[in-house]
This record gives sequence, C-alpha cells and structure tokens, in this order.
Amino acid sequence: MEINLLFFGQVADITGKSKSRVSDMRDTEELGIWLTRNWPKLQFIKYSVAVNKKVIQENTQLQHEDTVALLPPFSGG
Repeated sequence: MEINLLFFGQVADITGKSKSRVSDMRDTEELGIWLTRNWPKLQFIKYSVAVNKKVIQENTQLQHEDTVALLPPFSGG
C-alpha cells in the first residue's frame, strides 16, 4: 500500500520537497510518527493534515493511493 504525500509552506521547507510517497502506513497517527522520525523539526511547528482533500482532526485510516497533504496554518481576512 502506498500513500501520496504533499507538503506545503513551512512543512515543504523542512522536508526539502513538495511531494513524496510512503509505503505501509495504516493511519495518520503512524504517519505522524514516521514524519517526525524523518524530519524531527516537524514536531515544533503547527500544521493541518488533509486526507483526500478533507482536513481531519483525529486519527484516520489510510487506504492505498490516498493523498495526505500537510498544510501550514491558514490566516485570512
């Protein structure tokens, strides 16, 4: 099972890339652990997680070919 990752804003700056693929992630909690293991600076910033274009607030199961986006905080007016 492979997951597509998209990185935006400060997350992309930390990872040094705008996209990636990762295998064998059951859920977003496991993905978060993997992300901070690979890029420890991510634990010090706030970002939102979207699965298939839907921002999530809780642990979410991942399926083959899901797209997970890590988004910087939004502000607007």
